[in-house]
Amino acid sequence: MEKRVYEVWKGRNNFCLGGRLIFGPDARSILVSASMIIVPVIIFCNFIGKHLLHEFPSYNAGYMIVVAPYLFTIYVLVLLLLTSSRDPGIVPRNLHPPEEELNSVAGGNKTPSIQLPRTKEVVVNGVSVRVKYCDTCMLYRPPRCSHCSICNNCVERFDHHCPWVGQCIGLRNYRFFFLFVSSSTLLCIYVFSMSALYIKILMRDYNGTIWAAMRESPLAVVLMAYCFISLWFVGGLTGFHLYLISSNQTTYENFRYRSDNRMNVYDQGCAGNFREVFCTKIKPSRNKFRAFMQEVHRPPPPATTSRESGGEESGPEDRRVKVEDDMDLGGDLLKVSQRHHDIKDIYSRHHSSSEFDSVLGSDTHDLLNAMNSHVHESRNYAAPMTFV
Repeated sequence: MEKRVYEVWKGRNNFCLGGRLIFGPDARSILVSASMIIVPVIIFCNFIGKHLLHEFPSYNAGYMIVVAPYLFTIYVLVLLLLTSSRDPGIVPRNLHPPEEELNSVAGGNKTPSIQLPRTKEVVVNGVSVRVKYCDTCMLYRPPRCSHCSICNNCVERFDHHCPWVGQCIGLRNYRFFFLFVSSSTLLCIYVFSMSALYIKILMRDYNGTIWAAMRESPLAVVLMAYCFISLWFVGGLTGFHLYLISSNQTTYENFRYRSDNRMNVYDQGCAGNFREVFCTKIKPSRNKFRAFMQEVHRPPPPATTSRESGGEESGPEDRRVKVEDDMDLGGDLLKVSQRHHDIKDIYSRHHSSSEFDSVLGSDTHDLLNAMNSHVHESRNYAAPMTFV
């Protein structure tokens, strides 16, 4: 049975559901990230949120304190799955180096020792941009594309490889990644603020100090500490990516070219940059992971005749046709040659051989000799083809 593309994929990705979901090699970290979101929310709703139900009696608004974090947690987990399980923008690797570049370098002679140039210039928004050649994927990377050493893939608009989502962040999942990080930040703020509110309520009910309230509900203190520490990570990451989006940069470009002071040819202004990330249609994947291998293989180049290929060896079908034509021509030439010998025998009975030669002429003899040699060549050419 023929294999599908995802079954022979050369990257280090993990596939699920028959190639419908694609994860990075460190996909197990998704379970860690999900547990770091789910466990605090469950603790909050079961041990703290239920005590706040009666603090907002109008229209039973207190129940939203428990329902809201559950719904928001589901939303965050969906964003986590969308970020981790989709193609981030992988560029399909070539089976061979680009032929047009080989032709331009080798001058039409495809020599194995020819080495492709490491870079070439392309024009982006009227500005020349240098792109690099990837030896692993055997292609010139598109602008803003980079090869991830963890996933072993070239990814369009490569931002970084995130170990917390177990996937590269690129052109097709950056939007979901930012929404996941920013939503996690809002969830941390919500749990922290509700836990702090519960501590304040305990201080009011027991007429005590903050220390007495903290002793009354240590879980609220633990949740506040956990959310405070998490805010330094997800909150800082949200702020950093807001800056990157506003300036149309990627994390890779910001760290790699920070000291170069190069002009950003992709900057469309703050509003245009946000619109590009959040309001444009996500491009379809360039990979058909569920397709069979024969569907993605390029068809072989059409066979050329010996005249078109400049003397190169033609295929078996062309050779067979050529032999049949030569054999037919050879039979006719053989009859002409036989007739010539018969005429010569009859003529020699009444005249000398020299007179016969003078009558035919040297040109006629050359023609007959060429005809005889062509017949012998056709026979020799047809001999090895009897096994085809």
